[in-house]
Amino acid sequence: MTSRDPELRSLLFYATPVFGFFFAWWTLYRKNGSRHQNAVSRLSVTLALIWLLGYVSLGTAVSTTEVGTVPLLVISSVWTTTYFLTCFGLMVRLYLGRPVWLPGISDLSDRLP
Repeated sequence: MTSRDPELRSLLFYATPVFGFFFAWWTLYRKNGSRHQNAVSRLSVTLALIWLLGYVSLGTAVSTTEVGTVPLLVISSVWTTTYFLTCFGLMVRLYLGRPVWLPGISDLSDRLP
């Protein structure tokens, strides 16, 4: 084991879909992470909030719309699958030691404190 392994484990944990959001948020709240941990935490929080906003919006549209609920449910499932695959891709990039950057979303996450 190298000295990088504990940090890599925490970074992979931050990138975990849904559950990693809470630990990433806690790291940002306590302001005790390294620069790289804070960047991954901000990206994870931003991704989770964007996913949650879309998921709730689509769920509300499904429950209030009488026509076309099946296409909305399909879109909702594709939205969630995309979120999970994006998180998985970030985990792979972290494991390989590549920079974690997503067009548009990384720019938005850099604005978080």
